[in-house]
This record gives sequence, structure tokens and C-alpha cells, in this order.
Amino acid sequence: MKRLIVNCLAFFCVMGVWAQMPTQQRFSPEKFQADMEQYLAKEAGLTPREAAAFFPLLREMQNKQRALYNQMMAESKIKPADEKACKKMIQKRDQMEVELKSIQQTYHNKFLGVLPASKVFDLIKAEDQYHRGMLRNWGRNPMGNPMSNPMGRHTPRIQQGGKK
Repeated sequence: MKRLIVNCLAFFCVMGVWAQMPTQQRFSPEKFQADMEQYLAKEAGLTPREAAAFFPLLREMQNKQRALYNQMMAESKIKPADEKACKKMIQKRDQMEVELKSIQQTYHNKFLGVLPASKVFDLIKAEDQYHRGMLRNWGRNPMGNPMSNPMGRHTPRIQQGGKK
């Protein structure tokens, strides 16, 4: 009987704590993009004018890459039936990955047309750090949403401007 009472009390305490937690927030691509842009601008020291020239190009590149990546994922969901078809699928995927890099190279050259090379370098490095920090912190947030505090408590590398 004591065990039942203790279990019931524990259950109600857990339920009380759970009820007080805020509802889980959904991932917002717009908020993610805005937070990333804010972080990148700060890390690379972009002026408002430079940011206005750079971020439309970055978004354009990301949209092209995302479309190609989505196509790659859609095509890889179903395994081809025979060896010949598997080989063809592998070769097609390899070609798409080369195309992804080609898009990146094209846009890096466009970035160099609107910003100094040192700032483009800083932006590339900062974007990589931002994405790594988001992935690293994804599982650490109790609500499962890395965006609830995107720039507050990142890993020391991100807090210190990319220097370790």
C-alpha cells in the first residue's frame, strides 16, 4: 500500500512539473534564417550596405542547393531493383553532388564581387560554425528546439567568435 501511495505521489509530481513546461515551439525556417544572418553579419563585421548586397545572394544560393538536395533525397528513397540501375543511381547522385559544389563555387565568386575576400572567408567559416553549433545544441535543449535560444548558450567556439 505504501508503495502505491509513493508511486502515485511521484506520478502527480512529475505531471505537475510537466504541465508547467511551456509548449514545444515549432521550428521556424524564417527565424532560423534571420538568426543565422544576424550571426553571420556580426561575425564577419558586415556593414548594413554589405549585408544588403550579400544576403540576397546567399539566400539564392541556398535555395538552389536545397532544391538539388531535395531531388537527391527523393531519388534515393527507393532502391533500384538491379545492379545496373543501382550503378546508374550512384553515378547520378555523384553528378548531383558535383553540381552542388559547382553552385557553391559560382556563388562564392559572386560573393567576392560584392565583398572583400577576407569578409567572404569569415562568412564561410561563420556559416559552418553556426550550422555545427545548431546541430550540436539540438539534443541539448530540453524542449528539442535549438531555436529557443539560438545565440545565447552556444558552444565556446561560437561564443568566442569562432576562435578556440
